[in-house]
Amino acid sequence: MPRPRKPRRIQGPLASWFYKPQGVPMAELKGVVLSHDGFEALRLADVEGLDHEAAAGMMEISRPTFTRLVGEARRTVATALVNGWALRIDGGDFRLADDSDEAPPPRGRARRGWRGGRGTGF
Repeated sequence: MPRPRKPRRIQGPLASWFYKPQGVPMAELKGVVLSHDGFEALRLADVEGLDHEAAAGMMEISRPTFTRLVGEARRTVATALVNGWALRIDGGDFRLADDSDEAPPPRGRARRGWRGGRGTGF
């Protein structure tokens, strides 16, 4: 049995939940779905300009998970743009950050040059 997924911490609310090409009726459009956590990953990496370690800390997930999530989100958005499809933001494993919920400290290396990881004893 797989391990349950940990909800990702996102900011909210969204300005818009749906995007479509101008001048094309909805009945003629295909569409793709971008998850809420994927949208948050795009926001942190591309709009806020955070590195993956800092952004992963903000979402309370690991850096490799964040990297995978932002890659999937970029592919989804690029697919919609290139093909002229609608983009709906919906779903995903997430929880909204409360106003009283302070951002956790960024996770990552304790000092520059640290190369710890699996099998290194750190």
